[in-house]
Amino acid sequence: MAESHALPEPADAPIDVRLQPAVLLCVAAGGAVGALARYGVTRVVHVPTDGFPRATFAINVVGAFVLSWFLTVVHRRRLQPRLLRPLFAIGFLGAFTTFSTMAVETVTLVKDHHAVLGVSYLVVSIAAGLLTAALGVIAGRKTA
Repeated sequence: MAESHALPEPADAPIDVRLQPAVLLCVAAGGAVGALARYGVTRVVHVPTDGFPRATFAINVVGAFVLSWFLTVVHRRRLQPRLLRPLFAIGFLGAFTTFSTMAVETVTLVKDHHAVLGVSYLVVSIAAGLLTAALGVIAGRKTA
C-alpha cells in the first residue's frame, strides 16, 4: 500500500491573509471593543428577568443595520480596506452583536414559563434583523 505524503510548503508561499498577524490583531482589538460596547449597553438598559430582552434586541438590530450599510458602502465604492473590514465588520460588530445570547434568552424565557414571549422575541428579532439589514443596504447604496 502506497503512502500519501503532503508536499512541503515553499518558504515563500503566501500566507492566508486571514492568518496574517495584522489581521488577527485587528479582529482581536475590534472584538474587545465590540464586546465592551455590548456589555455597556446591557448595563444601561435594564431588562427584568420576565421581560422582553430589549438590550440584546436593540444591539442585534443596530448591528444588522450597521453591518449591511458598511459592507454595501465598501463594496459599492470598491474600497479595499485591508484592515478595516477585519477590525470593524468581523471584530467590533461580530462581538457587539450576539446570536448566542438571543438564543439563550429565548430558551430561558420558554423554560421560565414565558413561552409566548420567548418565541415572539425570537421571531421579532429575526424579522427586525432582516428588515434593518435590508434598510442598511438601501442606505449604503444612497451613501455610496
